[in-house]
Formats: sequence, C-alpha cells, structure tokens
Amino acid sequence: MDNPLVQVDPGLYFWTIATFLVLVFLLAKFAWRPLLDALERRQETIRKSLDDADAARGELERLQSESAEILKAARVEAEAIVSKSRADALQLGEELKQKARGEADAIVREAKRQIESEKSQALREIRGEVADLSIRIASKLIERNISREDNERLVEETLESLEAGQR
Repeated sequence: MDNPLVQVDPGLYFWTIATFLVLVFLLAKFAWRPLLDALERRQETIRKSLDDADAARGELERLQSESAEILKAARVEAEAIVSKSRADALQLGEELKQKARGEADAIVREAKRQIESEKSQALREIRGEVADLSIRIASKLIERNISREDNERLVEETLESLEAGQR
C-alpha cells in the first residue's frame, strides 16, 4: 500500500488534531460567539415582539369591550329617545283630539244657536203669513157671503195659491 492517506502516520495525527483544535478555538473565539450573540439578540427581539403582540391583543380586547359598552349605551339612549318621541307624539295626538273635540263642540253649539235663530225667524214668518192668510180669507169671506161649499173651495184655492207662491 503506497497510498499515504491509508497508512498510519503519528505526525499526521498530531497535526490533524492540532489543526482541528486551532480551528475549534478560532471558530469559538471569532464565529460562534458572534453567531450566538446574534441568535440571542434575535431571540430577544422575537420575545419582545411576542410581548408587544400580547399587549396589543390586550389593548384591542379592552377597546372592543369599551366600544361594546358605548354601543350598548347608545342603543339604550336611542331607545329612550324613541320612546320619549312616541310618548310626545301620543300626547300631542291626544291634545289635538281634545282641541278638535272642543272646536267641534263650539261648531255644534254655534250651529244649534243658528238653527234656533232661523227656527225662531221661520216661526215669526209663518205666524205673519198665517195672520196674512187669515186676514185674506176673512176679507174674502166678508166680501162674499157664500155657501159652505164655496167657502171650502175658497180656502183650498187660497192654500194652493200660497203653496204655488212658496215653490
């Protein structure tokens, strides 16, 4: 076997181990420490981000509960306003009904007074016409002294002429 890599050589072992140890020392001094520090800083950044996210989640939940309470208070206030508006509308409607009843009663009273006035005037006119009619009948009866049939015929003619005059 002539291959030097397959042959056992104590010098090669020593230098291989020494090179490995120097490499491990150099990596530990210059590469691993900065890599571990960078990993630690990254881990701290991630931990801080997670804490910030938890704080933000807590703030969001607090804001959501506050907004829910505000919405609930707004709904209660809106319902109060609506019910007050309904009560005011009912009260206004009742007031308008009372006012309309009062006005209707006043109109009815005025109409009754007017009817009574016109009735009184009509009765006065009827009395006057009856008096005129009686006078005409009496004067015609006096002018003609007639029989009973003529008298009845005269009354009927007078009544018909009065009815014709009223039409």
